[in-house]
Amino acid sequence: MPDLATTTPRSGATKKVTGPPVLSMLRPMALEWEQIIVDSADPVALGRWWAEALGWVVADESEEIIEIRPEPDQMPGLLFVPVPEGKTSKNRLHPDFRPDDQEAEVARLLSLGARRADTVQDEQHWVTLLDPEGNEFCVLSERKS
Repeated sequence: MPDLATTTPRSGATKKVTGPPVLSMLRPMALEWEQIIVDSADPVALGRWWAEALGWVVADESEEIIEIRPEPDQMPGLLFVPVPEGKTSKNRLHPDFRPDDQEAEVARLLSLGARRADTVQDEQHWVTLLDPEGNEFCVLSERKS
């Protein structure tokens, strides 16, 4: 069993983690979150849309795929890949975003080509939108201070 009080960063060096026993169990994940794959009918167009929506940059692009990231060397990214079949049901996973101004952000995303989802949203603190290919995402209300 590995020593949970020792961490090994990518450099290969080890360092001792100090503190109460429960804190010594907190260590970097053994896995690095590289990217999320997004199936798409038109990966390049959808990837460019999300880059604009998120203010991210294109990290890699070919005729069939595109990867976007927050910054060129910052992970995780979104990798858009082609699939022959279209979307047929609700996403099993969708992102939630918390802007400074929900109303302004929803208006901006709609102006970029997002659509409102056909869901009842009375008394909810989020707005469900669809990207150009119908993938759901939510814009949450502002965080209360």
